[in-house]
Amino acid sequence: MKIRIHASTTLTAVAGSVPGLPLWQIAPTRDSAGQRLTDFMMLIPRLRSRPLAEIERTSREIQAVLALHPDVVFADLNLKLNLLWMSLRPRQGAIGELAAAIRLRVPEAVLVAHYAGPR
Repeated sequence: MKIRIHASTTLTAVAGSVPGLPLWQIAPTRDSAGQRLTDFMMLIPRLRSRPLAEIERTSREIQAVLALHPDVVFADLNLKLNLLWMSLRPRQGAIGELAAAIRLRVPEAVLVAHYAGPR
């Protein structure tokens, strides 16, 4: 999965997406087999106010984690909101594993929301 930098200061891991579109229009809800996806977000406080080199380093660290997790089908790092959104194939414990892996490389990242109860 590659992260692309858009002119709108959004880093998106979906090839062919159009910059500036709202996330609800580009984030998938189902995978290629039609199975529903689950999603969650992480806040990276003050990321947008950091030097460009640090933003790029953070992006590379996130990309390295995503490359190790084939369940992830979509990731968007919104610098305007300092928010990382990820959609993945549902698997017990996947959100916790992915969030922990990102926190190992980006310690300031904070899990914002996910629903762990029955669906």
